Amino acid sequence: MTGLYAERGGQGARLIVLLHGLGATGAVWHGVAAGIEAQGHRWIAPDFRGHGRSPAEGPYGFGVHAADLARLLAAEDPSQVTVLGHSFGGVVGALWAGGLFGPPPARLVTLGVKQVWSAEEIAGAQAMAARPGKVFATEAEARERHAKVSGLLGLVSLGAPALARGVRAVEGGFTLAMAPGVFGAVGPSIEAILRGVQVPLRMTAGSGDPMVTLAQMRAIDPGALLLDGLPHNVHVAAPERVLALLD
Repeated sequence: MTGLYAERGGQGARLIVLLHGLGATGAVWHGVAAGIEAQGHRWIAPDFRGHGRSPAEGPYGFGVHAADLARLLAAEDPSQVTVLGHSFGGVVGALWAGGLFGPPPARLVTLGVKQVWSAEEIAGAQAMAARPGKVFATEAEARERHAKVSGLLGLVSLGAPALARGVRAVEGGFTLAMAPGVFGAVGPSIEAILRGVQVPLRMTAGSGDPMVTLAQMRAIDPGALLLDGLPHNVHVAAPERVLALLD
């Protein structure tokens, strides 16, 4: 597989790695990235494999994504790297921070990582991975579906930059850029992955996130925080609140 597609910017020694959630792309980080640049640091926001402009070639397990990430950042000084991962991206960042894919980053901050998955939820995700991608008659319909899958519906307009790389034209209409097989990553214990982190970890979530509780997070990180009044996609709803976590 060729390398991941990634946007990047800023200057300085410190690098913030921005990892999107399942179904999204690196474009969701534009607001946070602007703040990182204003603080005098660098940032990089890749599209995971099977998402956006990155290659769609599988497999799509958490370990494969972590290996992709380690390869992308192999030339960086790990002591200068902070990972900021949302949801699925937080899990991939945690696996990388476990040290199994070469030197881990210096620090990991997670946003809205769903730790508890029922057997029914896992089976549902596996079933979604096996279905072919739906073709929509119009780009607007495809963008709306992308917004739903990525949890951005109602947070951004259908023409927003955060949705820019989420759909593509195909014969007969438009489809999601996301490969359905990415849902197949769901299954391994998220708690076990988080407990394997070997670097300083700060877990956070929006207080309105229905997939995360403070008690669950504090079982892993006693200093875990809820961000009052914010939804699952806290980085899109309030970039400035997320930037404060990097201080």
